[in-house]
Amino acid sequence: MPPYDPSAFPPFAVTVDLVVLTVRRHALCALAVRRGEPPFQGRWALPGGFVRSDEDLEGAAARELAEETGLHAHAPAGPTAYGAHLEQLATYGAPQRDPRMRVVSVAHLVLAPDLPAPRAGGDAHSARWAPVDSLLGQTPDPGRDGDLPTPLAFDHAQILEDGVERARSKIEYSSLATAFCTQEFTVGELRRVYEAVWGVALDPRNFHRKVTGTPGFLVPTGGTTTRQGGRPAQLFRAGGATLLNPPMLRPEA
Repeated sequence: MPPYDPSAFPPFAVTVDLVVLTVRRHALCALAVRRGEPPFQGRWALPGGFVRSDEDLEGAAARELAEETGLHAHAPAGPTAYGAHLEQLATYGAPQRDPRMRVVSVAHLVLAPDLPAPRAGGDAHSARWAPVDSLLGQTPDPGRDGDLPTPLAFDHAQILEDGVERARSKIEYSSLATAFCTQEFTVGELRRVYEAVWGVALDPRNFHRKVTGTPGFLVPTGGTTTRQGGRPAQLFRAGGATLLNPPMLRPEA
């Protein structure tokens, strides 16, 4: 058998891409970075980059997020800065998805409360939060003079769509919606998370009954707040329950 010759094989790389979702101004928003280098220089894309030889996939995802935006997220088992949630989403490996070489991307989903404005770094020219629908070209972006944006670089529109659908489906049966909330929140604030992610209006009384009737989903903190205006509202924190039983089924939009 002839000796192994690495040069006999075509170049191949692994990247990580990040779908970072949050709720800002009652809208589901994603983090986008403007590429500062070819290919697709000047186009908006999801944050991400190449996996280094000395790091695992999760470590690469966390590093790229911090380098390109200044934001930090942690896996559920680790520290919870801003209550951020990080999980692997899917793998994308179409032969022509990257014009430089054969590249397979392992996408990750990050969910977090209303985070501060990101700062660009690494090979990103700038970074911003944008409504998901505007990034996918479905609605004009009010923050960009109402123009429909240029399509996202690479296959990032598909990755973003998959990440949004993962979030929309998981909050039906899990406690993941609380990852969009601060440590203490009201039922009304949690309801607005569901409304923003699903893009529908929910009946307040029915929603309150469902989320407070699921054992271990919400735990009263003993405090109240008037930040929503009106009468003081009871504050809750996420409980230990990870599954909703019965699930909170998504209404038809």
